[in-house]
Amino acid sequence: MHPHILAAASESHASMPDFVPVACPDTRRAALHVRGEDAIEFLHGQLSSDVRALAPGEGQGWTYNSPKGRVLANGVLWRSPPGLPVGVTLVLAADLADAIRRRLAMFVLRAKVTIEDARPSSALIGLAGEGVVEAARAAFGVTLQPCRAVPIRDAAVAFMLPDGRALIFAPGTEGPVLQAALARHASQASDDEWRWYGIVAGAPLVRAATTDLFVAQTLNLDLLGAINFRKGCYPGQEIIARMQYLGRLKERTFAFQVDALDVAPGARLFAPSGASDQACGTVVDAAPDRARGTVLLAVAQLAAVEANDLALGAPDGAKLVRRPLPYDVPGTATTAPAAPG
Repeated sequence: MHPHILAAASESHASMPDFVPVACPDTRRAALHVRGEDAIEFLHGQLSSDVRALAPGEGQGWTYNSPKGRVLANGVLWRSPPGLPVGVTLVLAADLADAIRRRLAMFVLRAKVTIEDARPSSALIGLAGEGVVEAARAAFGVTLQPCRAVPIRDAAVAFMLPDGRALIFAPGTEGPVLQAALARHASQASDDEWRWYGIVAGAPLVRAATTDLFVAQTLNLDLLGAINFRKGCYPGQEIIARMQYLGRLKERTFAFQVDALDVAPGARLFAPSGASDQACGTVVDAAPDRARGTVLLAVAQLAAVEANDLALGAPDGAKLVRRPLPYDVPGTATTAPAAPG
């Protein structure tokens, strides 16, 4: 687990339950199985990450982009560890799974590749908080390592995300069995708490409400290792590379707290003191905070963030307070004000 992310989660954990870690039986994510002898080459040519470089059991972050360089979906993927059916598992937002499966299938053509939605016969259990590694070892007898998929029993897999959380992928009837084993070492959590940990880690997830809105760098996905700038072509690669080497980003993703409830992805941000009433940011993800209000990740204009001048929904909406992220965002002050609560 990344030490900076651990520290950030620890500092902000006062607003979470005392019992950690937490297990979430429904993370609002889905898994796609990509199999066949051309699966690696096919995905390497479609995604922003270096799929070809992965050994069995290794994983990484990824983005899938439009020709204009906008992120259609993102998530993590891993090659099957030795002993399990050969292929790649892509994890992404559940409300995008069918659309992305169909879009990828359009480009298979004559390649020997099958793309299957694993949702009807599988479960994705989330694990987050301090003690994730210890809980997985006690429950399943496996040792988690960042971006590694380790087999559990005969068909299940445990995968540690780059941000320190973990996913337990359990096909068939294994889901309830593994969840029961995990319940002895972690408290059950809602998807709100699962998203809270992702927001603390500064790990954005594109959903249906925000698909095709952002260039990957504005989501900080270049900082999070989801883009390989040395690989060959993939959809949107020219735009993303030009932005990296020739462009100047005016927006990035930041974490905020706001004294409001029911904040939804896609909600707009405004600068109250600005001369224009046009929006200057968009909410990517949000979750209730146990201290008060809501924590959220949003893509926002750098100038408005530096001026501490952002409001939710309208120029006279609830004021946003910047929270720290566990990594530096280029073009901004390296430290944000102390997080509320």
